[in-house]
Amino acid sequence: MYDLHSLGWHSFQQLCLTITREILGQTVESFLDTADGGRDGAFSGTWKPISAEALTGRFVVQCKFTGSRQRNLKAEDLRDEVKKAKRLVKLGRCDSYFLMTNAGVSGIAAEAIEALFSSAGVKHVAIFGSTWICDQIRENKRLRMMVPRVYGLGDLSQILDERVYLQAKALLSTLREDLSKVVITSAYRRAAEALDRHGFVLLIGEPAAGKTTIASMLAMAALDQWGCPTLKLDDPRKVVEHWNPDEPSQFSWVDDAFGVMQYESFLVHGWNHTLPQVKAMLRKGAKIVMTSRDYIYRRARNDLKEGAFPLLRESQVVIDVRDLTPDERQQILYNHIKLGRQTREFRAEIKPHLGFIAAHLRFIPETARRLADPLFTASLELDRHDLNQFVEKQEQLMQEVLGGLDEHSKAALALIYMRKGILESPIELQKSEREAIERLGSNLGGCITALDCLNGSLVQHAQTEGAALWRFKHPTVGDAFAVLLLKNPESLGIYVHGSSVESLMGQITCGDVDLEHAVILPKALFAPVLRRLGEFSSTTYKSSVLSSWDRRSRLDRFLTTRCSKDFLAAYIKLYPDVLERASDPDLMLNASSNVDLAVRLHEFGLLPEKHRQEFVSKIRSFTFDGDDLYAIESDDIQSVFAPSELGEFRERWRDELLPKLPRIRRNWQSNHDSQQQPEDHMQPLIDSLRALKSEFAAEPSVLHKIDEEIALAEQWISETGAEGGPPQSRPPRVFGDVDGHDQPVVQERSIFDDIDDSVTPWNHLTETADAGNNGNPSRVKMEEVTPLRVRRL
Repeated sequence: MYDLHSLGWHSFQQLCLTITREILGQTVESFLDTADGGRDGAFSGTWKPISAEALTGRFVVQCKFTGSRQRNLKAEDLRDEVKKAKRLVKLGRCDSYFLMTNAGVSGIAAEAIEALFSSAGVKHVAIFGSTWICDQIRENKRLRMMVPRVYGLGDLSQILDERVYLQAKALLSTLREDLSKVVITSAYRRAAEALDRHGFVLLIGEPAAGKTTIASMLAMAALDQWGCPTLKLDDPRKVVEHWNPDEPSQFSWVDDAFGVMQYESFLVHGWNHTLPQVKAMLRKGAKIVMTSRDYIYRRARNDLKEGAFPLLRESQVVIDVRDLTPDERQQILYNHIKLGRQTREFRAEIKPHLGFIAAHLRFIPETARRLADPLFTASLELDRHDLNQFVEKQEQLMQEVLGGLDEHSKAALALIYMRKGILESPIELQKSEREAIERLGSNLGGCITALDCLNGSLVQHAQTEGAALWRFKHPTVGDAFAVLLLKNPESLGIYVHGSSVESLMGQITCGDVDLEHAVILPKALFAPVLRRLGEFSSTTYKSSVLSSWDRRSRLDRFLTTRCSKDFLAAYIKLYPDVLERASDPDLMLNASSNVDLAVRLHEFGLLPEKHRQEFVSKIRSFTFDGDDLYAIESDDIQSVFAPSELGEFRERWRDELLPKLPRIRRNWQSNHDSQQQPEDHMQPLIDSLRALKSEFAAEPSVLHKIDEEIALAEQWISETGAEGGPPQSRPPRVFGDVDGHDQPVVQERSIFDDIDDSVTPWNHLTETADAGNNGNPSRVKMEEVTPLRVRRL
């Protein structure tokens, strides 16, 4: 059942009119919201309901809305409507009366209502209650697609998400070529097992190691085995926004969860905000797959509150995808070369070296993909030395490939890079972007032609988010392009002037702040960046308040994590109001962007004493009022205190905070929102209390008092959770046992023996000549070619 009462009367009326068109088969005339004369909609002529008898005459559609979830419609609720219907009958405008309501309608009530309208002269009466309307929404995909986005309220999020599911399917369809070459690896099997057991898996590995491929395989399995709604999302806010508690089998796929090419601190803070909701999603049966580059995850772990999400500490769900067995390496290389774009002559020439390539210590799936693409092998000599260099120096070779492109191709890649990896199609250039590609010696027509030529090799044309777009075939293309930008100061200037502010904030650092794979700008380019930051305004939210908050938060994150001391000094001089923002921290200190900014400014000696004292005063207030105790456990926040202030602050823990702990705990309990899990609500307080214990580790009496409060908080969690009753039991959905050959099959022939043959159908088993048997045919043993078996449970 959908919460139709949360729609509001106007949205419900629009929904009803849509149902008459999409379900009942007629387009009706709608009237003004006021003075409608007892008619929300009308139709004149022959009504031909789907799978029902035809009706002729004048028709009236009336919607009755209630804001109460439990309201049932009664005959006496319609006395006024019956009077209006009687008037319409006299005027010859009402032969049939269709009543649609979000209230419940019992069989007895329906009979009484029909009798009332019949006594008013209506020839035919049809009543559609909340149960019928919910059935139509649930059973008709087209109806869900046709309902406007405004209906994505409450449990009607399924309507909104239908579009997201279609986007995910479109995305998976673009991976069809890659999926045809996949090999079931031990990493995939462990990932599937983690999903079965925990509902969550984080795939980590170096660039191009196969993380996205494994995630796409898991998503495809979810679609195939369960018809599981699949969401392809890109930030933590959307994971929660698109979660539907009444669709427990939802599958969320978050690629590059903590940043695409560099670590993005705002994403990690977003996850810290949403981890409690993620835990609730997993308890309800949702499944979540996240991927991250290994070097980004190492940085993210410093900021992730793993205590709030213990699964992140378990090796069962954090899986390094680089661990490939020799057999897996060979199969991956075979599939890519066999099904790739290379000629038969190339495959025959490289065939003797494939065993060496698969055994190379630096072999990754991306190595196989590039060898299968003529773009990357045009100047490659197929001997042991050059092939070793090809595998060993993959990054350098990619840079050489990009550096050898024509001006139009470079400009096309620059457009994608300037749009942070997503270039909408058809392409519409901003003035600054047009100037940028002209300085590179290109134009819009040249870029469009180049993109068509590069499609499938360096770039990819895909459908997502309801639109067509161009993007890099793999993020490593963007990495290599960033290196090329660093080598040419003129290119950096073009990038700064031509990119959107959002792209700049996501890809550059102003000075070297030790951020891997970022584009480091020299001091000469600080001035245009400062000017561009002044132009930044968030468009993420329609609400001006939320938009202002988002702008402030993203600016704070950029200044904190991507700016050197010299740049920050210049920024403060140009925009001094940033000091006021830094000295006024918000509640939820562990996730407040201005707290991190204040810490960073103080670290560089750029936070004036006046503002430092204001910051410290606010932190004291939060702590001793009991609103937010995070400062107790945060060394960063305490670093802003002067030594004498910090000593006094800690002394007050004993004198003022400890006696207040019972009241603070009770206040937290009374402020609990029933929509939030009790454990998630109380966890920040419990974490702070445990940090407080370390301060008094040598005082058993104090530790006893703190432990009492922790025990009472945990008891309240248990009792409050029990009041809500046990979660609805559902049979678990698991991928099942994924069988592969755990032990390699002993083969006399090399897997690459037929690499230069014509491609044969997958289901075609033939007799083949055994080179070691004087050319006499011998039948292939069936146990050597047994296909992958997936047992569904």
